[in-house]
Amino acid sequence: MISISVVVCAYTEDRWEDILAAVASVRAQSHTAHETLLVVDHNTPLLDRLAKEFKETQGVRVLANAGPRGLSAGRNTGIAASSGEIIAFLDDDAVAERDWLRHFAAGYEDPRVLAVGGRTLPAWESGRRPRWFPEEFDWVVGCMYRGHPTGRVPVRNVLGGNASFRRTAFEIAGGFATGIGRDGDKRPLGCEETELCIRLTRARPDAVLLIDDRAVIHHRVPAARERFGYFRTRAYAEGLSKALVSRSVGADKGLESERRYTTRVLPAGVGRGLRDAVLARPGGAGRAGAIVAGVVAAAGGYLVGSVRARRSGATFAVVDVSGPSPATRGTEGARGTGTRGGEGSR
Repeated sequence: MISISVVVCAYTEDRWEDILAAVASVRAQSHTAHETLLVVDHNTPLLDRLAKEFKETQGVRVLANAGPRGLSAGRNTGIAASSGEIIAFLDDDAVAERDWLRHFAAGYEDPRVLAVGGRTLPAWESGRRPRWFPEEFDWVVGCMYRGHPTGRVPVRNVLGGNASFRRTAFEIAGGFATGIGRDGDKRPLGCEETELCIRLTRARPDAVLLIDDRAVIHHRVPAARERFGYFRTRAYAEGLSKALVSRSVGADKGLESERRYTTRVLPAGVGRGLRDAVLARPGGAGRAGAIVAGVVAAAGGYLVGSVRARRSGATFAVVDVSGPSPATRGTEGARGTGTRGGEGSR
């Protein structure tokens, strides 16, 4: 049976119950996880609390982020400390369905496959989707969106909160780039997995990256993220992130999927919203308006990000995570060591 290490990155005690639920869902998998690594991002109280919680739990290790603050470095810490043939990533505020890892494992029966992603569904805190919130923008809350490929098909990139990679992928391309993506409570950036996937397929053009929508997780969407203010801020941040990715890998690859999304998927979404408004269906006009507002915000972020990147000459650090690091290995349930150097994205 192929061995899969699962990395869960955490940064705040506010998500304590979510973290415990995420780990429980991994431990309940039909394809047993080789190990679960909880990587804590520069939060000593949370690190100590989790180390105590899982001290006697076999197969669960708690580590400190050994790099700079942020999700990318946390994931790199988990990769370096892991020993499975496959490394899977699960958001700390998500729970995986029982066959999540089984579907991931099946994808790697083809040796050309270097990454497999799954389907992330929103779990709205209010109990239902806000009427104005378009499915085309579910990536705003870290979930699969209308217009994303479905089934089991090749993709340009997997979505980071529900993804897995063959260990050799990191040997080929290096780890997640720091300087892109989430950093605690700062602006909700993303796209670190997009940049990695593009870098990987450039280094190995014959590599196959898959999406298998049977590998399902449920991602909690708190009430604060059901509001239009967050929607607009996240769309703007996505534009900033895409500008950084385009600087790193070029606009041809960095915006390859987005061109179809903006020219086909979004206009169709506006059309559906307007049709629903004409038919007096609740939320139709709001969804159409939100799509337009989201496009404007993302475009604005991309323009601002592009200017900033040119002026600052922004660069990204890509670390070697191909082998276990003594600084992060630790023992089961023990606190990891190391020195100091969040949402899915499209």
